[in-house]
Amino acid sequence: MKKNKLVTKILRIIFIPIGIITFVIFPPWDGILAWLAPLPSSVQEQVDDGVEHGLDGIIVYVEQGGKPSKYHTAGWNNRENKIPANANDLFKIASISKLYVAAATAKLVGAKILSLDDTLAKHLPELVGRIENADKITLRLMLQHRSGIPNYTDHSDFQWDKPAKNKQELLDMMLDLPADFEPNEKVSYSNTNYFLIGQIIDRVLGYSRHKYIKDEILQPLGLTNTFSSLNEVDLDNVMSGYYVGLDQDFKHIDFGMLATAQDVGIFLRALNDGSLLNENEQAIYSSVYKYGHKGWVLGYQSIARYHEDIDTVVIQFVNTVSDDTELTTLVVYNRIVEILRDK
Repeated sequence: MKKNKLVTKILRIIFIPIGIITFVIFPPWDGILAWLAPLPSSVQEQVDDGVEHGLDGIIVYVEQGGKPSKYHTAGWNNRENKIPANANDLFKIASISKLYVAAATAKLVGAKILSLDDTLAKHLPELVGRIENADKITLRLMLQHRSGIPNYTDHSDFQWDKPAKNKQELLDMMLDLPADFEPNEKVSYSNTNYFLIGQIIDRVLGYSRHKYIKDEILQPLGLTNTFSSLNEVDLDNVMSGYYVGLDQDFKHIDFGMLATAQDVGIFLRALNDGSLLNENEQAIYSSVYKYGHKGWVLGYQSIARYHEDIDTVVIQFVNTVSDDTELTTLVVYNRIVEILRDK
């Protein structure tokens, strides 16, 4: 263990300066130029500018309290067939789905089906001895990313273009690994936490959490364009996803939840304004998780946030990924919010 930590420190000493030098020599110019450009007068101009700086397609949903929702698109849904981006395209929302899982958990805790103090060992006893500190890691700590459980997407066997075929194959990547840190010692984002929360919810309900989310969250909000899997949708309705420098379209890979920008926006508004959760559930949610999120899977980047100062929900979908486009995507989003604040 000590040897591994020493090797990690040495690698950091070697590679962090290399990363800095690489950034200086090969900076993400598209993102930098997008940031330096004069601020446009409209959201649509900013969305168009994002495409000019290397993004294949963009969908933006804006909902300001008391005003009709607005949609802004630019670029391609499918660049090979020259199909324009459409506001109704389905998009892989990646880690934004954690907001739905956290909301479902808050409802189950409110109903006393779960407790935030329940341990991983209590609900998944087969993981005792296979996941370190399973008897100390609580549902609260997993929700808050304070468990110390390693992130499975950092595992050497994990491949974004060839994800695990089933739950067991994914679970096998997480077993018998040393903890990253002692439970509650610090915060470190780990997708493993929410995978395991999903398994706990499935077990206590006796049926899929996806059905619970549909019954208790989606249907009450009238959301008919949110799905748990690629298997539930017509692939023609899904926005294509690209990696810079590759011709391949990655939309055929199943990475979990999909939704339209409008559906995500309606959900996020309800999560923030108290119309989704009752007072007790809202207090539980507020104690464990945040109210906005970013998402990233191969071919897809997304941002979903509520901006309280202007009472506005802004959802942004971008179907282009790479180290460089992450900066461009964030710059475009932040400038859109700045434009909205100036109005």
